[in-house]
Amino acid sequence: MTIIADASALIAIITGESDADMLAATLEADDARRCSAVSVREAMAGLRRSHSFTVAEARSQIDLFLNAGGFRFVNIGEREWKTAAEPFAAYGKERHPAAHNMGDCFAHACARSNQAKPLYKGDDFEQTDLG
Repeated sequence: MTIIADASALIAIITGESDADMLAATLEADDARRCSAVSVREAMAGLRRSHSFTVAEARSQIDLFLNAGGFRFVNIGEREWKTAAEPFAAYGKERHPAAHNMGDCFAHACARSNQAKPLYKGDDFEQTDLG
């Protein structure tokens, strides 16, 4: 099955968080690794905000990780935008315990559009139709 990496998983693996080994093992089990530009941008912002990376450092670490892991980018177009509206309505912040933000909604939409499994940290996706 194809895996779509959410920003949370990218950040956890790059920074060696406590669940990094489990997330990395999930990636290793499947060579169809994907991500979206939205997730990558969210990961860059997260590395900057929570881990004190500079923008250049975050970009460099993400590029190294994606290249080493053989990731391919999925397209985000009209279908994904329309699909992202569904998890926003159903699982968005202040409407559902999953509290999907914009990045989560697009990761959700990309997983659906590509018949893929989302790779994420936490339990927010488990509380949705993808869980």
